[in-house]
Amino acid sequence: MVEDGYRTLTTIPGVGPVLASTIEYETGDISRFPGARQYASYCRLVNSTRLSAGKRKGSGNARNGNPYLSWAFSEAAHFAVRYHPDAKKCFQRKRSKTNGIVAIRALAHKLARASYYVMKDQVAFEPEKAFG
Repeated sequence: MVEDGYRTLTTIPGVGPVLASTIEYETGDISRFPGARQYASYCRLVNSTRLSAGKRKGSGNARNGNPYLSWAFSEAAHFAVRYHPDAKKCFQRKRSKTNGIVAIRALAHKLARASYYVMKDQVAFEPEKAFG
């Protein structure tokens, strides 16, 4: 079972052997997350500010979640931009509207959501679902 999870995680662009191990062991049992949104939030890839009528009304607990998963998905996003054409295209599209840091974090968020479904369903990564 562990070997299957590791093997399916390595199908995600930018995720190699070290990052797959980190993601798998830091996540633990994937069934404890009700959905991909909660998993991305646990990975610290979701903004925690609260808005009301367009004004900032405070921030949530920004340090809640797993910092190692945040690091792992950011590293995976950097490698994906470098070596996967669909990820690079997605990054450049976001980069044209914002700065590079926001674009990398957006790609890391996509990879985290994709890895949730890869681990939950034990299937290989499909780029057309994530980047299409």
